[in-house]
Amino acid sequence: MYCVQRDEQELIKYFAEPVEDVRLEDIDLDRLPSHISVIMDGNGRWATRQGMERGQGHIAGISSLRETITACVRLGINVLSAYAFSTENWKRPQHEVDLLMHLFATTLVKELPLFHQENVRLEFLGDIEALPQKTREVFEEGLSETAGHTGMTLALAVNYGARAELARAARLISQEVAAGTLAADEIDQDCVARHLYTADLPDPELLIRTSGELRLSNYLLWQLAYSEFYITDTLWPDFDRWELLRAIRSFQTRDRRFGGVSAK
Repeated sequence: MYCVQRDEQELIKYFAEPVEDVRLEDIDLDRLPSHISVIMDGNGRWATRQGMERGQGHIAGISSLRETITACVRLGINVLSAYAFSTENWKRPQHEVDLLMHLFATTLVKELPLFHQENVRLEFLGDIEALPQKTREVFEEGLSETAGHTGMTLALAVNYGARAELARAARLISQEVAAGTLAADEIDQDCVARHLYTADLPDPELLIRTSGELRLSNYLLWQLAYSEFYITDTLWPDFDRWELLRAIRSFQTRDRRFGGVSAK
């Protein structure tokens, strides 16, 4: 299912102006992570440091997401997932929540041409039924319009919490057991995975968290069991294609043993 093809000429052009410490040649294009996931953190702090209101940081962060999507498409990454709004984020000031919901709707409309151009298929992780009607309708339109795309999958986690996801999976499984369509002894790890929002996606191989925070914040607790972590002090609005290359370069230095013994 996941075999995204990259355009080598477009890739070279996109990374044509290397920064001092990283360049495209530093990356082994045959060992890229299939699924990169990002916890986009630091919008509010970025705005505060600029003397702006927090909302301006969320607006600035849109450009970073756009650049990350484009960079991943150029590299031929199969799946990019991003933590956009957690189940806990409803606790934020109402004006900030309202702004985020507005941004989700308006940004998706503006970015649909990019998704069409880059052949990106959109998915959502989380309970989008609980979102405001306008936001939900725009999300559903995005799902419909990109359903036939065969390029990279962009999975946005909105109104998502990993504990809520696991509880939902338990409910779904218990309903099947009660209905007699699933036997209790058939419940194994694969069964649980099939009932998660990410059922049709590979687990992330690389998790990137911006702003230097050292926690998962209730994100993909099941799926990140063997992911490699890359933590950067860079705030999300300052994250760019070069920071992505640094993360991938770091990933390629890891000895991924999955609980076993290194073959080296």
